[in-house]
Amino acid sequence: MSELFNSIIKAYLKLRYRRISRFMGNPKQVQLSLLQNILNIGKQSEYGKIYNLGSIRSYEQYKHQCPLQDYNQISPFIKRMMMGEKNVLSPGRTQWFSKSSGTSQDKSKFIPVSKKYLISNHVQSSWDAVTLLYQSNPNMKIFAEKNLIMGGTVKQYEAHSSTMYGDISGIMIHNMPSVGRPFYTPDFETALLENWDEKIDKMVKQCSQQDVVMFGGVPTWVMVLFEAMLDHTGKSNILEIWPNVSTYIHGGVNIEPYKNQIKQYIPSESLQFMEAYNASEGYFALQDTPDADGMMLLLDNSVFYEFIRLEEIGNEKPKAYMIDEVELHRTYAMVISNTSGLYRYILGDTVTFTSSKPHRIKIVGRINHFINVFGEEVMVSNTDKAISKACAKFCVEIKDYTVAPIFITKNQKGGHEWAIEFVQEPANIQAFESYLDQVLQSINSDYEAKRYKNMALENLRINVLKKGTFERYLRTKNKFGGQSKIPRLSNQRGLLEEIVSLSEAR
Repeated sequence: MSELFNSIIKAYLKLRYRRISRFMGNPKQVQLSLLQNILNIGKQSEYGKIYNLGSIRSYEQYKHQCPLQDYNQISPFIKRMMMGEKNVLSPGRTQWFSKSSGTSQDKSKFIPVSKKYLISNHVQSSWDAVTLLYQSNPNMKIFAEKNLIMGGTVKQYEAHSSTMYGDISGIMIHNMPSVGRPFYTPDFETALLENWDEKIDKMVKQCSQQDVVMFGGVPTWVMVLFEAMLDHTGKSNILEIWPNVSTYIHGGVNIEPYKNQIKQYIPSESLQFMEAYNASEGYFALQDTPDADGMMLLLDNSVFYEFIRLEEIGNEKPKAYMIDEVELHRTYAMVISNTSGLYRYILGDTVTFTSSKPHRIKIVGRINHFINVFGEEVMVSNTDKAISKACAKFCVEIKDYTVAPIFITKNQKGGHEWAIEFVQEPANIQAFESYLDQVLQSINSDYEAKRYKNMALENLRINVLKKGTFERYLRTKNKFGGQSKIPRLSNQRGLLEEIVSLSEAR
């Protein structure tokens, strides 16, 4: 029966691919049509009436009439929505709010997720992911066997009992159609558990008994599960537990520093990695083919995109560009409008375009997550690439890392301090430091210029953390869970010093 159902789904997905082909071939037209749909929905809300969204007939008029906004500017509207008010940012009452994990030190944000948007964006994009997987590999058996969920949790809002909030993955699990539930593991009660120690324990017992063909989640938490499953079963690798596993859908952090570790758990040449950009504010992009450089923007899933050049962020009136106006390999801040009540919302992520046919992007960092104390302009994509190369060179693995500046004083030059938790340490940490610094210079010319003859910056320093330090830090912040991440770059030293002190205290 399951094989028959899988065959029926395969035929359906071939039809779905036509819609994907349409927006790939007509990006501007599809986006402009979607903008008008967003405005037609938004005009019925209080926010829509303030900015007269119903009168807008063009993108230029939209830019002129509706201001750019960040979370602080719309949070008063969102708080009213969470208290049950109707027609505030979007028509009707919104029950669900996605709690943005952002980074583990940022204040939580609550993003409205209307029922319609949940279906037209998050659910539809999930179907797009499956469509693209079957397009590249028609022998997939997603709807014949089991698929593993490492999702977050959902909670009732204390101040208004009918309002629910949580990780977007948890919201999607809670609202998954009944037709899809038999193909996922663990059971939904376990998947939505708030206590991650209990959740991992129950997942191990369930998932080690099932034939999982696809799994997803943040790499560090996937590896926590894998290690626990191997301990429970006594097996030497995950293929001995899941012999037919073929696909890993990942996102949230750069996979490169963890790819070799995942392959050690699953020593299969055919394991396919698929990157997904599923944020609290929307499901935005997918890796459309296994060898694609970047992720394809999903242009017909209830999100209208604009892009602002990174150097213009902070200007009083930065110029925004539509999808047909972007340049390859330039860094942009993403701005979105959607059918759930966000209008010209500055997302916070920075991206570069690697292709325009179709439009593919790479996440290179966040607006506030970089180091530019000395004019070096080091981005997360730079440090991720550098640490990945250094680990490969020295045959070591890391758990996580964070970087902060060493400020210039009367007695010392400036530099960068890295706090790294290794799975196993390099035999020669000084050699690792030197190589990591050299690689970072080769990747970032601004950093290289500042490192010239140690005139402005000295060689980076590494602070080796004791095992379990990052987990302890997340627990102290009540952020222990599958969606919480450590900020990797900061222009201040507070986070790094707090983490280092935790390590030293053990």
